[in-house]
Amino acid sequence: MSELPKVSLAEQLADGILALDAVPAAVREKCQDLAVDVIGLCVTARQQDYVRAALAGCDDDGPCTAIGHARSLSAASAAFVNGTAAHGEDFDDTFEGGPVHAGAVIVPAVLAACERHKIGGPAALKGIALGVEVLCRLSLVVPKATHKAGFHPTAVFGALGAAAGVAAALGLDRRQTVDALGIAGSMASGIIEYLAEDAWTKRMHAGWAAQSGLRAAMLARAGFNGPRTVFEGTHGLFHGFAHTTKGDYQALIGDFGTRWVTATLAFKPYPCGTMTHPYIDCARRLALRGIRAEDIADIVCDVGEGTVHRLWEPLAAKQAPANGYGAKFSQPYCIAAALVRGNVSLGDFTDEAVKDPRVVALAQKVRYRIDPANPYPGAFTGHIRATLADGRVIEENQPHFRGGAQEPLTRADIEDKFALNCRHGGWGEGQARAALNCAQSLYNGAIDLRDLRGD
Repeated sequence: MSELPKVSLAEQLADGILALDAVPAAVREKCQDLAVDVIGLCVTARQQDYVRAALAGCDDDGPCTAIGHARSLSAASAAFVNGTAAHGEDFDDTFEGGPVHAGAVIVPAVLAACERHKIGGPAALKGIALGVEVLCRLSLVVPKATHKAGFHPTAVFGALGAAAGVAAALGLDRRQTVDALGIAGSMASGIIEYLAEDAWTKRMHAGWAAQSGLRAAMLARAGFNGPRTVFEGTHGLFHGFAHTTKGDYQALIGDFGTRWVTATLAFKPYPCGTMTHPYIDCARRLALRGIRAEDIADIVCDVGEGTVHRLWEPLAAKQAPANGYGAKFSQPYCIAAALVRGNVSLGDFTDEAVKDPRVVALAQKVRYRIDPANPYPGAFTGHIRATLADGRVIEENQPHFRGGAQEPLTRADIEDKFALNCRHGGWGEGQARAALNCAQSLYNGAIDLRDLRGD
């Protein structure tokens, strides 16, 4: 075993967490958007089978809110159910450099901890901001390697991010924060075998990470210790989940607290895999130009190599997804649906919608070509080349992710999305307004989530 460092990465990270005096205004605004978005996502998924199963699988009732449900749970179970619901429709925020989904992990974990321990909104804001920052920065240490190794980065790094966020919200000291990170390293998990048959397990990854990070922080507060070399160690997090201990660790600890990657979080306009979004935009523009599905002989998409194993292969299966959930991770289907229907929304990912003959016929004509110059994962772009039956070739390009740093959604856009999600989840206007008011005032005083409960 190599010589251990005098000051580990976890200790340096804990120092950065404890040094934070105030959350910058731009980061506070992003955390406000996160609260609105995550709460709306929990509502939209509340009646889905996987959320009902997640709720029924918890046998530890308590004082904490499962958003959209009358039943209350322990803090860990509330974090699990809310994280699962927030991520389940694949409509949640994305950090383009990862890619990881931070809000669905950190917001449920920190809110559950604050509700359980009667901690106020300012502490929740601090915990959410720092938890998101840690999760996103972890994804930059060895980009793409975790996915290539067969793991879901949101699930793996989410446990550590949630531990950091809850530790900050609860006011843990340096040693306790380091222990929380070290303990969470042994709780991290999340394989991507859900891709084989479109199983539900990806949906629970954010929830599992949320409850794991919360439990790690609570154990650390009680004196349970963890390895301080959880990140860089010979048998540490990156060795286990990225198959290397060599990485850009300055991406984690360099300028921590002075430059915030959280400020660049992207919010999704479509409920499907993020890397597909720029291609959906391209397909919608083809439709606006009057191109019909029947006019097209062939569509070729230039793509990043890192997206192929999740969104393009096996190609025949992606061209005819077996169910609505699988369609969320099929670029051929999403492109075809966008062109045929003019948009992609929650209703396009039902088991019935994916059988639409016009969409299926067009998806069969969509294929890909790896572009070595594609900037993924640093940026998400789209390029479509459509060859028409009459021989004409029409191209569309999308140079950035709409909803991301180059073209962010406005607060009004996010509140409109919230209202849409509440309607989809079966809430009336009055209940949705009360929930929005709760989300908007979350960081101002005492944490009171009773308006987020349902029938």
